Amino acid sequence: MTREHLGSRLGFILISAGCAIGIGNVWKFPWLAGQYGGSAFVLIYLVCLMLLGIPAVAMEFAMGRASQTSPVKMYYKLEPEGTKWHWHGYICLIGNYLLMMYYTTVAGWMILYFLKTAGGIFTGLDEKSVSAQYDIMLQSPYQLVIAMLVIVVAGFAINALGLQNGLERVSKVMMLALLFIMAVLAVHSIILPGGKEGLSFYLLPDWSVVKKAGVLKTITAAMNQSFFTLSIGMGSMAIFGSYIGKDRSLYGEAVTITALDTFVAFTAGLIIFPACFAYGVEPDSGPSLIFRTLPNIFNHMKGGRVWGSLFFVFLTFAAFSTVLAVFENIMAMTMDLHSISRKKAGLLCTVLVSILSLPAALGFNVLSFVHPLGKGTFLDLEDFMVSNLILPVGTLIFVLFCTTKAGWGWDKAINEINTGKGLKMRKWMKPFCTFLMPVLIVLILLGGLI
Repeated sequence: MTREHLGSRLGFILISAGCAIGIGNVWKFPWLAGQYGGSAFVLIYLVCLMLLGIPAVAMEFAMGRASQTSPVKMYYKLEPEGTKWHWHGYICLIGNYLLMMYYTTVAGWMILYFLKTAGGIFTGLDEKSVSAQYDIMLQSPYQLVIAMLVIVVAGFAINALGLQNGLERVSKVMMLALLFIMAVLAVHSIILPGGKEGLSFYLLPDWSVVKKAGVLKTITAAMNQSFFTLSIGMGSMAIFGSYIGKDRSLYGEAVTITALDTFVAFTAGLIIFPACFAYGVEPDSGPSLIFRTLPNIFNHMKGGRVWGSLFFVFLTFAAFSTVLAVFENIMAMTMDLHSISRKKAGLLCTVLVSILSLPAALGFNVLSFVHPLGKGTFLDLEDFMVSNLILPVGTLIFVLFCTTKAGWGWDKAINEINTGKGLKMRKWMKPFCTFLMPVLIVLILLGGLI
């Protein structure tokens, strides 16, 4: 079967950035920045991205480009004979399925909230009633399952059209629209009466807050966020490395994609903080921010129905861009494992992901009596397994594979990373990548488990 390739560098950058850009950028990064000293946290976060995120992304890209196959097969082409690194390829497949088993449900929430906002459901409701809409949605199995199925069917249908005609074409339009909508929302939020106070809170570094929260705690929070924001560790980036040529340095491409991901996370804060301060609302984190706090703000804002609808279009695009990228990874691995066509893989994966996603969609209602972790839902369990186990362990394996003689090795990895025009990974980075990076990843892993 002839290997497909992306049609342009822009397509590669936007798809890879779309994989990294998700709803975590919106409901976690701004809150962390506010909690840990505004731009003081942002500066620490950027340092962590340069030290941890960019090298890890470059390594994952390199493994994909050198092997020219999906994560489930790439170790077979790169590993020394007789070694067992390839077992991680199958864990990558499991990780991608686990991520989509709950992420498709959350992406469905974005569609439902867009429809609620555009349909004027929140108009005239008080704060308590606006907040109650989130609980009403979670208690409706029909709404959640239908919205989840729309995401699954649409995602695999687009990818089944082909790498260039489906995924690349749709991702380009969607990501460019996402960036434009974000810019419009940020400008509108900044010019709100009272928005300047939120802007000052977000942008002015407050080292006293860092000192109060604890320097070590702030650095750990920044390190965690920089690590998880890029979706590294289960082959989501490797697959797109396998779809590109050797004309550009992968370290330079990793820098570009990380910068785009950071831009979205940072701009989310420009949207949220001025609006919260303008209306005297304390910004929360997680679903409470998106589904309880912000709809209430839009409900009291002039033209709020329009601005709220735009915000949830942006969130839908952010979530769906990740869905498309991960679906491509799942489909590519399925095609490699079973030697079937893209359309057949799309149909098979649609059925599997739809069935496997049901526990997360029904965990808030029909299956609410089941608590897999002793508390919480199936969604909490799946998120814990992906975020706290599969991603950090997977990244540790990628780094060790690319830096040790027992794996692919530093010389081969850096040669692949630096092939082509653009920024290069420096050879003096070898001791850091070989020894310190694995230690930092282990600390992140232990912190997540604790």
